Parts: sequence; C-alpha cells; structure tokens
Amino acid sequence: MSGVAASADFAAITAKAKLSTAFRKKGILIALASGLLYGFYTAFMTLAMSKGAYVDWYGANTAGLSAFAVTYLVGALGAATTDTCSAIFALSIASARGRMGDFFRTIKTRPGHVMIVAAIFGGPIASTAYVIGLQKAGSIVVPISALCPAIGAILGQFIFKQALNARMLLGIAICFAASVMIAWSSLTGEAPEGMAIGILFGFIAAIGWGFEGCVCGYGTSMIDYEIGITIRQVTSGLSNLIILVPIFTLMSGDGISAFDMVTQSFANGESIIWFIVAGGCAYLTFMFWYRGTGMCGAALGMSCNGTFSFWGPFCCWIILGVVFGQEGWEMPPIAWLAAVVMIIGIFIIAMNPLDLLKKKELQPHETA
Repeated sequence: MSGVAASADFAAITAKAKLSTAFRKKGILIALASGLLYGFYTAFMTLAMSKGAYVDWYGANTAGLSAFAVTYLVGALGAATTDTCSAIFALSIASARGRMGDFFRTIKTRPGHVMIVAAIFGGPIASTAYVIGLQKAGSIVVPISALCPAIGAILGQFIFKQALNARMLLGIAICFAASVMIAWSSLTGEAPEGMAIGILFGFIAAIGWGFEGCVCGYGTSMIDYEIGITIRQVTSGLSNLIILVPIFTLMSGDGISAFDMVTQSFANGESIIWFIVAGGCAYLTFMFWYRGTGMCGAALGMSCNGTFSFWGPFCCWIILGVVFGQEGWEMPPIAWLAAVVMIIGIFIIAMNPLDLLKKKELQPHETA
C-alpha cells in the first residue's frame, strides 16, 4: 500500500507542477504581449497628435500658444485624451461583464486607495512626461522610459524593504548603462532641438511607472486584475483631464480656455479616431501587464512588459515612418543595440538566467 500511495503522491505532485509551470508560462506570454501592445499604444497616440488641431498647435500655431503651452499643455492634453478613451473602454467592459458594483466597492477599500495613488503617478505624471518626451525627442525616449523596472526594484528597496542582491544590482547597472548609450547617441551633431529635455522627461516617466509597478504589486495581490485596470485607467483619465490640463492652462498665461482645448481634442474626427485606437491599446497593455504580473510574479511580469523598449521604437518606425511616411522616426544603431541591452538587464533583475538552463525532474521518492 505504501508503494501505491507513493506513486499516487508522485502523480499528484507532478500534475501540480505541470499546472503551475503552464500557468506561469501563460503569464509570461501575456506580460510579453503587454510590451508589444505598448509599442502600438505609443505609435497610435503619437499619430493622433500629428493630426487635426494638433497640427496647428505643434506646427504653425495660429492659436497663439506660448512655448510653455505647446510643450506642456498640449502634451498633457494628448495624454488626457488617450487615457480618457482608455477609461471609457475599461468602464464599458466592466459594465458589460456586470462588474461595476465590484468597481465601486473596491475603490472604497485600502487596496483600492493604493491603486488610485499608483495610478496618479503612472497616469498624470508618467504618461504626460512620456508624451512630452516623445514630442521633443522622438522614439529614442521609449527605451529611456523602459528603465521603470530597474527604478521599481530600487524603490522597492526603500518602500517595502525588498532586498537587492548582487544579480539584481548587476541588472540595474546594465539598464542604466543602456540608458547612457541612448543618451550618448543624442549628443551627435544630428540631434534635434529639444532632445535633452525629451530624454529628461523620459526619465521622469520611468520614475513614475517604476513607482506604479512597485506599489501596484501590493494592490493587485488583493484586487482582480480587471477591476484594478479599471481603477487605474479611470483615475488616470480623470486626473489628467480635470486636474492637470486646467493647471497647465492657467500656468501658460495665454488666456486660453481648458474647456475649448479639450473640446477641440475630442471633437476633431481626424485625430480622435487614432486616440480611440491608442486608448484601446493602452487598456489592453495595462490589463495584460496587471494580469501577467499576477500570474508570473511582479518582477518577471514587469520585466516582460519592459520589452516595449524595443517594441516602442519599432512600432513607431513601422506605423509613423513606413506606413504614414513621417520623417524622423529612425533610430541610430547604438539606440537599437541599447534597447536590446536594456531588455537583457531587465530580465537579469527579474530572474537568474541560469535557472532557464536548469530542468529538474521530480523522482517518485522525492517529496513536495
């Protein structure tokens, strides 16, 4: 009987291990998909901001906007429009699935409050900085902003007392070395005006998303990912639209109306269609990020999402450069190399690469 029991135990342990492995692998694939979708979100949002009223604001500027307004207000408005479209997607799906009650109950809880705080850092702060960086420096900002997993690991040390071992410190060093490579490529004589400030805002975006990823690990451990992403997108959209845009409008000193600017952004058919597409991609990329993180772990999920350091410039080059024929979306070879180096650094932070080479098989005499 003991032999039969041992065989039964071994079969159960093996089956459980296979299920756990399959679940983790599925989580990795979902998190990787979030990185690809982030590239499309970046490309379509940037495309939208090259159409309609944005052509005037960034181009001839017959609206009479100041340099401050063109840089910060218009950037915040583009981020607000995208995030609001994404929030509408999130609320519509939650409503169709009959989960609006869960949404309203969750935002009253402590984990819900944590998600709101994280969304403010990831939305109004990071998303707006990301848009400003893209408009100033182009797709070279994408790998810079992909420093967020490294920054998240550093913040985790201070906020949650999560230890950083030698491997993680090596990965962080690789990531920052890659960012130096990207910044160095901007110091050539061909660097466009505003490159330096664009890279600076890319770093600000990385800090905001690093904080969000670090803190959201707490929230998503107790909140369903569908509810978590709905809280995230609604918070980001509303805070961008009704707080950040009006503040920048007042700070510009141009005497312009925030309501008029928002109306022009949403009412223009030439650009809003691409904002809607970008909003859909934003909803999917954050949902996949949250879901993948819940399945394969915060560090690995965040690292898989960090592959947007490659997909962002690639999608911008394909959609904006190749399909729509816009100039200036090519990246120098050193920047492409740096994006790949950063992906390597991100995965070293998340896991020991040697673990991929290990394949331990359970034997009948082994216990769980």
